[in-house]
Formats: sequence, structure tokens, C-alpha cells
Amino acid sequence: MSTRLATGGRLLNKTNAMNFTFNGRTLRGFEGDTLASALLANDQMLVGRSFKYHRPRGIVASGAEEPNGLVNLGEGGKFEPNQRVTTTELFDGLTSKSQNHWPSLEFDVGAVNSKLSRFMPAGFYYKMFIHPRPLWKHVYEPFIRHAAGLGAAPKDRDVDTYEHFYAFCDVLVVGGGVAGLQAALSAAEAGADVLLLEQTAHLGGRAPVDGGEIDGADTESFVTQIVAKLEAMDNVKIRTRTMGSGVYDHGYVLGYERLTDHDPAKQGPRQRLWRIRAGHIVTATGAIERPLSFAGNDIPGVMLASAVRDYAVNFGVSLGDRTVVVTNNDDAYRTAIALKHAGLDVPAILDARVLTQDSALMVQAKALGIRVMPGHGVSMVQGGKRVTGVAVCSQAGEGAVLEEIGCDVVAMSGGWSPVVHLWSHCGGKLTWDTEQASFRPDPARAPIGDKGQGFVTAAGSANGEMDLGAILSDARSAGIAAAKDAGHGGKASAAPEAVTDDEAPMMPVWLMPQGAGYKLRSKAWLDYQNDVKVSDVQLAAQEGFESVEHAKRYTTLGMATDQGKLSNINGLAILSDSLNQPIPQTGTTTFRPPYTPISMGSIAGEAKAHVFQPVRRTPMYDWHDSNGADWEPVGQWRRPYAYVRDGESVHDAVMRETKNTRDNMGLLDASTLGKIIVKGPDAGKFLDMMYTNMMSNLKIGKCRYGLMCSENGFLIDDGVVARIDDDTWLCHTTTGGAESIHGHMEEWLQTEWWDWNVYVANVTEQYAQVAVVGPNARKALEALGGMDVSADALGFMEWKDGTLGGFDVRAYRISFSGELSYEIAVPASQGQAFWDALMAVGDALGVMPYGTECLHILRAEKGFIMIGDETDGTVIPQDLGLNWAISKKKEDFLGKRAQERDHMVSDKRWRLVGLETTDGSTLPDGAYAVGAGTNANGQRNMIGRVTSSYHSPNLGKGIAMGLVLNGPERMGDIITFPGTEGKDYTAKIVNPVFFDPEGAKQNV
Repeated sequence: MSTRLATGGRLLNKTNAMNFTFNGRTLRGFEGDTLASALLANDQMLVGRSFKYHRPRGIVASGAEEPNGLVNLGEGGKFEPNQRVTTTELFDGLTSKSQNHWPSLEFDVGAVNSKLSRFMPAGFYYKMFIHPRPLWKHVYEPFIRHAAGLGAAPKDRDVDTYEHFYAFCDVLVVGGGVAGLQAALSAAEAGADVLLLEQTAHLGGRAPVDGGEIDGADTESFVTQIVAKLEAMDNVKIRTRTMGSGVYDHGYVLGYERLTDHDPAKQGPRQRLWRIRAGHIVTATGAIERPLSFAGNDIPGVMLASAVRDYAVNFGVSLGDRTVVVTNNDDAYRTAIALKHAGLDVPAILDARVLTQDSALMVQAKALGIRVMPGHGVSMVQGGKRVTGVAVCSQAGEGAVLEEIGCDVVAMSGGWSPVVHLWSHCGGKLTWDTEQASFRPDPARAPIGDKGQGFVTAAGSANGEMDLGAILSDARSAGIAAAKDAGHGGKASAAPEAVTDDEAPMMPVWLMPQGAGYKLRSKAWLDYQNDVKVSDVQLAAQEGFESVEHAKRYTTLGMATDQGKLSNINGLAILSDSLNQPIPQTGTTTFRPPYTPISMGSIAGEAKAHVFQPVRRTPMYDWHDSNGADWEPVGQWRRPYAYVRDGESVHDAVMRETKNTRDNMGLLDASTLGKIIVKGPDAGKFLDMMYTNMMSNLKIGKCRYGLMCSENGFLIDDGVVARIDDDTWLCHTTTGGAESIHGHMEEWLQTEWWDWNVYVANVTEQYAQVAVVGPNARKALEALGGMDVSADALGFMEWKDGTLGGFDVRAYRISFSGELSYEIAVPASQGQAFWDALMAVGDALGVMPYGTECLHILRAEKGFIMIGDETDGTVIPQDLGLNWAISKKKEDFLGKRAQERDHMVSDKRWRLVGLETTDGSTLPDGAYAVGAGTNANGQRNMIGRVTSSYHSPNLGKGIAMGLVLNGPERMGDIITFPGTEGKDYTAKIVNPVFFDPEGAKQNV
């Protein structure tokens, strides 16, 4: 049984005992334990069940690569599924439950799947679940949905808080082992500003466990000294419990910091997502030990040799009295030696190699009385829910049992693979290292920055260096190179001198024994969580899935929550062997961020609950709210739909506002309309590409209505553009389009026209804007006093800066209502005061505020389009009769070529018309017009649809706009619109301009 040792436990504080629960059972651990080490110290070897076959699963590793130890953690608002026990730090009161079983962990009904594994090989679902077809809906799909997923979904709202943090540095070092510490020190000594991230709570990595000497001192003392140096340097920052999650373009890195996961009672955010910009990145992420593939290698108690060593040295945990070590390299001998020093028995070391001479570690092991069996391996592990022994065989044979050895633990080591994930995230390429039988970073093909230079350097074992001295030397070089690339060329101290035991070469072993038959291969596991066996990968190759990406998806190899950290190389080797080709030719699957899963809460940061999508309010919001505003969401804004008076319905309020604005004067809060400044020597050229019409020739002080299309030719936004000076334009957008259009502009500037000298700024919230509309609009502004707003001084589609009523304003003579209209912009801080002044002078002129529905009716009466009503992502300007707004002088604009495609110029496109019902009623919004005959599906032919429909109090009837097949050529025709309530509406096709077609009211 596994238990706590009387000695060892370098990371523990044994004076602080902690209670925790697992599946309702109260257990005890110490401060410094991980949940994994505490479970093992309490003899909890069985921690979960595998996904497909529900086989017993125990802890395999000691770090982020752990595939089996996933639990439901916490309760209520702190509940989180799929938490890795090896990276979860123990705290007093921790509650955990195993997952993926029923009714209990010890007795799981789903384990029957293991007995049926012969009938459920890789890809069986692709073949089984398609016949007979009627069973899919009622049998297969419900079964799959019930089986899908691991853990339980949280039911309560997350009670924790999260935050985002932005950081900038010259050199970012990811990894706090001896390589990362040395790289950080060298870069800092060279003058660089350094940020060091380490995903665990402790610095030094594996070195204090694995031993050796550095500059005459033991590795733990060296770590203490170098950390003290770094902490004393002003240009170095160190963050523990912070994982380098992903590397992206331009030195952008995401870091994931666990702030209070280990101490939930502590005040403050639980986790922090770092958004880091680094001049150069050093990945000192270490290496991961590979398992060996032999029958029964998934039984609880079969573990990585390095993990067995970690639990003994770091946490003082004995995983069993008797441990058999099976290996193809010297490193596993360190585990055997460490266990012997802890007073535990190692009956044998099964070494697949046959060496001509014993290595230094072999000599030490034999001197301790450990039996070393060269050329041997494991035929089969004995046991069910825990290891009871191993059947020994010759590695060169087919698995014939030569001897059986009783044991509690099998410590396996198949060699080490550099952690190349971060290197690969942004395009770094790999090369095959024959000596170590692993992929390592290729420095000649590093991730490339914007100037064609590599901006990521791998260091230490992450770069394929496995000797301690070589690790430190490589790390020093990486730190100096990174600092130099970031612009710092100072001198760094020499690399420390390291002394370790010389190691004999490892021997690649991808299957044990090498000639294992099907019976053994079908019990040799590659992916522990997804139940992928050696035989599954061989079957995939046999069935034609020769691409590594195809084989991955067919077998689900490497698709579990550990993303193949333990299984990928072994799986690639088995696939390569099946295809009779070298491993480099097979290649690797794609490494994608995050390196390990990060919480949804950290991604959202502060954006949760009421701040998930903050309500945006104009400066006049409170006034609107206290004056009867019926609110309408428009994007993230809240805009008054209408101002409802006592005893009025919303409809009545809309009718009153619409009539009054035409007859007297109305005020509209137009502050939400997008306002984007485009500035720079190339701004005119840029806007000519953004808009369908010319903007570069717009005169200073003038305005022009513009249309904006996507590269596919479809209309995405419209608005008035004003030229401010020689190289500055102000672009108005729709309320809902401000952010997306700003992003649209930035995307083209950053990805296509990056060399154009243009600056874009979204200043929507910097200004309050009020539309003063109606026959009395000019009188109101003249009553305020100040600038001349006469027709001669401020003509239609012109703007001027000046003062009105003592306010600094920018006045635009533009109209979206067909009335005499001005839009007045003032600083946001003066918005409410300016609104109050307008209401005061307008009192004698019949002023009323009006909302968005009145706005819609006024613009529809004039036939003005509205983005989102007359457009739906499939409409082009020509459909709306806006050919006049498409320049014939320009060679190009976004969407120009797309609009020349056959289906864009087809005479079958629906085009804009006005619609009047024959009885004066109002057409249902969105109703479709039907034509004669039926289509190929037997459905009635559709010939058009209503895009906007309102009752106009000024015209005393319903009016509508719509898109109709050959509409402009069918003026006067009557078409039919079936209603949802069973009534058919008939409407006449008319000109879309219903009110004041001459524009007399607008041009006074």
C-alpha cells in the first residue's frame, strides 16, 4: 500500500496538517502537498475511470502531463470539473470527487465496456452508428450524448472573481527550472527587462530531485542562490503559479496565474490572465518523461519513474513497498536509487538495453543490491485495480514469461521529450533528434517576427539538452541572445560548472516486447484517458489513415484533456512502424494553445454578471429615464424608443412624436452614432478603399453620405463623412456598427495596408450629439445665439465649428428625416447641459424629444434605408437603388470586384420599392410576397419581402419598404403578402419616397 514516509518531503510543512475529502471520505495531508500526493499518501491509488472502457485509472505523473487524475473540485459556486490532481495544491477543507463512473468509483457498471473492447476498436462508431438509419435518433444519438464528456457541469454561478493584467518586457522566460533561472539571469545581466513565469509554486524544476552539483554546491543550494540574485535585481520580475499558456504573433504571450486557488479564503481574484508583449521569448519549459507501451501499463500503480521519484523526494510518499523499474535509459536508475535510500525495496530494474559496459548509475544501483536485468522488459502487468506484480520477458522476444516478480508499483521510463508546445504555437518547426528519440526545436526555423527575425529561443531540456552542464550553458546562451535581440548587449557572467553522472545512450523502445502479439498489443495503452491502444493505431494505419492528423482523429489519440503529452510520440512511432517509414516522415500533430486547460473565468476576466456586457448610456440617459423613456437595446446602448406620457400607450407616444417633429420641432439624442476619426497622409486613399464613393476629393467643411461594403460586396454600414482638415476625416457609422467598423478598418490597415500612414480612433463616447429637427430647428439655434446657422452660412451637407448658447459645438447640416435638421456635437461632459438649453429655448417652439421609432418612421417616409432593416448581409447597394453612391472614377474599393460577379448583376435580384396596402393597413414587418407557381420543392414562389413597415400619422396610412423581384419596373402592380394570422395583404408597388419627394422641407 502507499503511505507517508517518515523521511523526505522537501516541499512539505509537516507542522501544518490539512483535512480534505475525496468521495466523501475525510483524509489528511500537509501544507505543500498536491492533491495527488495527499491521495497517494492515504493509499488512494484508484482515482478515476477511463472515458471509453471505464477501466480503473491511477495517477501516472506528477505534473501537468497527468492524464488520469481528474476530479470534480469544490462545491456550489466554487465547483469546477476536470481539475488535475497533480497540479492542484492542497488546502484545508478541499472537497473532491472522482468522475466518469456509476454508481461508484470502486464498482462502475460502465466497466462492462472493457469486456466488449473487442467489438469497440478505434473508429467503431463511424461504422456502427450509421446503420440502420432509424436507430440514430432514438438509440445512437441519446446514447452518445449520455456518454459524452467528463465531469459534471457546474450548476451554480461562479462566485469567484478574475482579472486581466497587461505586461511589457524585453525578455520573457517561460519556465522556472535551472534553465529558466539561468536564462533570466544572463538576460538581466545583459541589461534586459526580464519577466520569468513558472507554472508551479516552486522554482528550480526537477534539478533538486534529480541531484548533481553546480559550482560545487548541491542543486537545491544553487537554486536558492540564483533565485536570491534574481529577486535582488530591479529589472527582473518573477511570477510563480503562472503558466505560459500560448505564444502568438509579434511577441504576444498569454500567461495564466492561479492567485488564490491554493488559499480560497484569501481575498482577491482567483485567477489572472496575463497579456504580455515581449521583445524576445525564451521557452525553458523542460521535458516530459515518456511511458512505455506494454500490456497492462494502465493499471493503477504503473507510473512514470520520475513521478515515483518526485513523490518520494518532494512529498515523502511511498507508493508501495516493492517497486519494479522498467526502462530504456539511465534516468530511471535515479528512481531506483532514491527509493533504496528511502528504505524501500526495488526487486529489479528491467532494462531493455544490453550495454557493453555498466554506466555510473548502473554501478550505483548494483552497489545498493538492486538486481539489474538487461535486455528484459514487461510482458504483462498483473493486477486489476492496483498492481500486484509483473511478468518478465525478453525485450527481443514475443512476450513469453520468463519470471514473475511480485510488486506494488511499476516505475517506467521510455525516455524524455522536450516540451516544444510554446515553440510550436507560433510556427516554430521541429527536427528529429535520433540520439534522444524525440522531436526538438529547430533553431534555423524559429517562429518569425514582423522583421523576419526569430523571436522565440528554446533553452535547456526544452531545446533537447539533457545533461545538466549542457542545460545551463545552453540557457546562458539563450538569455544573452534574447537580450541582444531586444536591444541589450551587456556582458553576462559565465555559465556555472555542473557535475552529474555520465549516462549511457538510451535505446528507443516503442513496444514492449518488440515482437508482442495481438493479445499483448491490445492491452498496451498509449492514451490513458481516451483508451487508445497500440492495436488501435495499427488498425488506423491498416484502414488507410496514414496522415498523422487523420489517425489522431480516427483513434482519438492525443485528443483528451492532456492533449497527448504522454501519448503522442509513442503513437507516432507505432504509426510510423505500421507505415514502414521513419518517424520524421510521419511528422507531428499540431500544437495549439493553451498548453494546459485554463478556466473560462480567467478568459472572461472582469466581464461577468452585470459587467459581462456593460450597458452603455449617453450623457442624457438620466434625463430620458425621468421623462418617460421606453428603452430599446441598440447594440450595447440603451436608446429611448419613445417618451411615454401619463395615460398614453407607446404607440400613441410614437404617433405624437412623429407628427410634432414634422409640424414643429423634435430633439433626438444621436450620441450613440459611431464617430471614427481617420487621420494621416494616406487617410484619403484609405477611405476611398473603404467606401464605395470618393472621399479623398471631399472639400474641408463639407459632408458626404457614404456606403461601406464587405470584400464580398455586401452592404455593411452607411453614414455621413465630414472632412475636418487636409489629412483628417470624421466618419459617422450606425449605432450598432461603431465597434465592428472600427475593427474592420483596423483589420485592413494591419493586415493588408500596413505600410499606409493612417491612424484610426473610435471617439464615439467623446461627444454628445443632438439632432435638432423640424420647421423650427433653425429658430431654436438662433435663439441660443452664437454662430450663424442660416442657409447661406451653413448649407446642406456642410459643417462648422462655433458656439451656440455659450457651448463649443460642431454643427452638421445633415438630415435623416427629410426635415430642416442640424446635428450638434458637444463634448460629452456638456451633453446634458446643452440638451437642457435646447429644451428651454424650444419650449415656445413646440419642442418634443423623440425616440428611435419616430426616427424610423420619419426616414421611411423619405425612403431612406436603414442598415439592418433594408440590409441582411446579402444586399448590395445596387439592390437599394444606390448606384449614385458608387463611384465610377475609382479603380477599386472593397467589394467592387465582388459586385461584378454574375449573381450580383443578375436581373433576378430583388430590388427596393415602396409598398402601400390597398386598404391603408400596415403590412407585417418581414412578410414575404408570393408569386405564381411553385418551386422545385413544391413550395409557393417567393418574389419579395417587407424590410420596413410603419403606420405614418403624417400620411394617415400604412407605408412600407421592401425588396421585390423586378420591383422598380413594376410600379403600380398589386402583389400579395400572406400574414401569419391567416389574412392576405395586398399592396401596390410605389416609389419608396412617400413624403415631400421634392425635398422642399429639407432645403429651406
